[in-house]
Amino acid sequence: MTAFLMTTLDIVPGRILNYLYIYLDIAFLCLFMGLLIYKKNYLTALFALAGGIIYFIVDYGIFYLLLRTRVVEGASYFWFLLWLSLSYGITNFAWIWLWLRRDRHLLEWSLLILSWWLVCPLLAQTFGAPFGEIAIYRGTSMYHGVMAGFLFVGYFILILMNMRAKTAADKINLWWLLAIGVLVQFGWEAALLIGGIRQGGLETLVVNSLLETNMGIPYLYLIHKAVTKRFREDLRHA
Repeated sequence: MTAFLMTTLDIVPGRILNYLYIYLDIAFLCLFMGLLIYKKNYLTALFALAGGIIYFIVDYGIFYLLLRTRVVEGASYFWFLLWLSLSYGITNFAWIWLWLRRDRHLLEWSLLILSWWLVCPLLAQTFGAPFGEIAIYRGTSMYHGVMAGFLFVGYFILILMNMRAKTAADKINLWWLLAIGVLVQFGWEAALLIGGIRQGGLETLVVNSLLETNMGIPYLYLIHKAVTKRFREDLRHA
């Protein structure tokens, strides 16, 4: 944790896990993507892969290479952060897309993702002792302010759109978007905390749940609206 500058305002989300966690999670990601394709949720699958790539650009390219706020001990930065980004990028973005489209199997998809987030660390904790341990940390003081700015601008755009709406039917359901933005990250953070993976406690849980995923929800909503005007879930033209 000493590799980056710490400040009194820094929240340091950390995780301690073993390699069994990674192996189990890779198997789940293959199963999850296969299930999306089997159910012909092609647009969701593409959006999920895009999420993994975006997470990797942010985590490896910005947090590590540019800001040097990301620390990985016990693994290769590139390969570990590639897995980490794909893991939470795929599941987070897929879940968000399913929420936005109000998928008729949203409950089942939600249960699948949440149960895995909870079960995987517990399995790894129970059976992963012979595997090597990895510790990761990142400082947040250099970018949480930027995230807050993006959050404000995004929701401000949606607020203006609602104020200009001519009918109630034209208004965006901001409560629904807030629920997505907060609960997706909360589910992830809470599962990590319960599973003994997350280091940082309640403060990290609250701040990350309110800010990190929620920051992108207005923009993802606008992307979803634009894409689904042209394409159906099976990639046929709308």
